[in-house]
Amino acid sequence: MPDSSTALLWQVIRQDDNGNHYRVGRYATRDEAQKVADSLDAHGQRQLYWVERIGEPAR
Repeated sequence: MPDSSTALLWQVIRQDDNGNHYRVGRYATRDEAQKVADSLDAHGQRQLYWVERIGEPAR
């Protein structure tokens, strides 16, 4: 787990069946966030997961 001096600039977003978006978690690197998104996506459910840099416009 990152210490308090590490900026958590990347987030994983989940979109449910109704189009609602939820932040799953925040991560220090894009690679770390992508691994989490890929792991969640591999469960084969209908939700969508993607990675965004915090502060970028939403999709």
